[in-house]
Amino acid sequence: MLKEIRFSDHAKLKIDLLRDRNVAVSEVFTIDVVRSPDKLEVAEEDKRVAQKRLNEKLVLRVVYREYESFILVITLYPGKRSRYEKD
Repeated sequence: MLKEIRFSDHAKLKIDLLRDRNVAVSEVFTIDVVRSPDKLEVAEEDKRVAQKRLNEKLVLRVVYREYESFILVITLYPGKRSRYEKD
């Protein structure tokens, strides 16, 4: 069974801010990034950073923490593909 994905207030705010700046990001796309990322990194304090291509120039990076019964999206941000797709 797939774990429920919850969004922190900060993550919801970021989605709205990005939309206001014409970066098309939705909760549905964010969940897709977490469930099937192009790239996954383990960060400090058991945080994970999932990444997926957003468009020709950008990737979306989603920082989350996995708990026993759910996943919490902490924040998300766009990044330049040239910076984050170096592998």
